[in-house]
Amino acid sequence: MTLVTVLIVTYNHVGFIAAAIDSAFAQKTHFDVEIIISEDASTDGTRAIVEDYAARFPSRIRLMLSETNLRSNETVARGLRAARGEFVALLDGDDCWTATDKLQRQADFLLNNPDCAAHFFNARIIRGGAPTEGLWTPQTQARRVDLAQIWHGNPYATAAGMLRLAPIRDVPSWYHGFFPRTDWPLYILCAISGLLAFDPEPVALYRLHEGGMFSPQSEASKLDSTFAFLTSMDQRLGGQYHDMARAGCSGLFYDWAEDYLSKGQPQLSRQAYAFALRGGGVGQTVRWGAFGRLGLRLAKASVLQ
Repeated sequence: MTLVTVLIVTYNHVGFIAAAIDSAFAQKTHFDVEIIISEDASTDGTRAIVEDYAARFPSRIRLMLSETNLRSNETVARGLRAARGEFVALLDGDDCWTATDKLQRQADFLLNNPDCAAHFFNARIIRGGAPTEGLWTPQTQARRVDLAQIWHGNPYATAAGMLRLAPIRDVPSWYHGFFPRTDWPLYILCAISGLLAFDPEPVALYRLHEGGMFSPQSEASKLDSTFAFLTSMDQRLGGQYHDMARAGCSGLFYDWAEDYLSKGQPQLSRQAYAFALRGGGVGQTVRWGAFGRLGLRLAKASVLQ
């Protein structure tokens, strides 16, 4: 019986995909691991590389190939539906793992902690081909996150996680439209059934480059898309967790408004501040007094511009 499925999702990662696959092959485990590669009609030679790997290792790799570029989260969803493991580890085709015991340690943790629906390590950020000292998740990140807290933001790198497959195997079709935000909706679905655990050790490389789907967006676009995502996710879940969604949304955007203002970016701060108010959770995670004081500071910053 397969315990872990590695799901590699790739599009136009010709310079990186071999390293991603090799890092999956390098995993040392006491259990069977299957590798599914979901490739979305790349135009740069990525498909030829994954087909070559599958031809050389037919017993280890299953390919899922798009006839045309889907540009949707169906590339993830089809892999989840086909997965045979109890747990799934997602890996974007431009990232890779640096610890050969990553899968073993996470599977052991989940087997020994049935109250947890997912486990995450940290990831080191890589820019321009070289790893940096920067970590994707702050070392201060809580070691356990519940459903209410995951609405407040996604602190985890995709490559760093392992999730129980049961809560996400049959992810609804509305998930497709959240592209390119692939992981956060899955974490919310997992958190409905259990805690999300975190270990601060970096075991993966998370690559930031112009070919990425989300990171290259402007800060203003990220604010817009994040608010749209949280609002839509709340609706898609039928409002069952509406109070959590509202509190998380307002708390996240309030934090961003504070951060942008401290960095001397009042325009972005005002945009985040407005979303915090529209989120409907001011008075819960964010006190009205603190919210009002931030508004006064923003007004003063506007006068000084």
